[in-house]
Amino acid sequence: MPELESLSHTALAGQFFGLVALAICLVAFASKNDDRLLVLLISANVAFALQFAFFSSWTAAALTVLVIARIVLARRYVGSQWVMWMVLVANLVAAALTWRDWVDVLPLTAATLGTIAMFLLRGIAMRIMLGLAALAWMLNNLAIGSIGGTLAEGMIFVTNVITIIRMARARQRYPGVPVDETGPVDTSDRPPR
Repeated sequence: MPELESLSHTALAGQFFGLVALAICLVAFASKNDDRLLVLLISANVAFALQFAFFSSWTAAALTVLVIARIVLARRYVGSQWVMWMVLVANLVAAALTWRDWVDVLPLTAATLGTIAMFLLRGIAMRIMLGLAALAWMLNNLAIGSIGGTLAEGMIFVTNVITIIRMARARQRYPGVPVDETGPVDTSDRPPR
C-alpha cells in the first residue's frame, strides 16, 4: 500500500471513507438489536460506496449501492426467489455497465454470494456464504489499496468464522434442537412445521 503522503486527495478521501466504514462495522457487530444492526450496516455500505467511488472502483461502488437495497429487500422478502433473481439481474447489469478490468470480478462474486445467502439460506450455510462474500470484498479492497475496507471485511470474515464455530458446537451440544448464534431456540410456542 502506498505511503499516505503520496496519495492524491481522492485517494485520501477513499481511505477516510474506508476507515469510517470500519468504525461503523465495529459498532454494528457489537449491537444486539437487529434493527440497529440493519441501520448501521446500511450506513457502513454508504461509506463503502463512497470509498469505492473515490478509488474509481465503479463496479464495486454500484454493487455496494445495490447491497443497500438488497439488505432491505432480503429482510422484507425472506426466501423470495423472484426478488432474489431481480437483485441478481440488477447486479449483472450494474457490473456490465461499469466493468473495467479483472478486479471487478471480486465485487460481482461478493454481491452474488451475499444475495443468494441472504435470500435463500439461514444458519451456518448463510454464514459460510456471507463469509465467502466478505473474503471477496476483502480481496477487492486489497486490490484497490483500501486500508479501512480491507480491515472491515477481514473483521467481518473472522466474525463469521467464529459464529459458524459457535453454531456448530451448539448443534453438537443440542442435537435435533434448532440453534441460533446464542444457543438453543425455544420452540415450545411455535406450531409444528
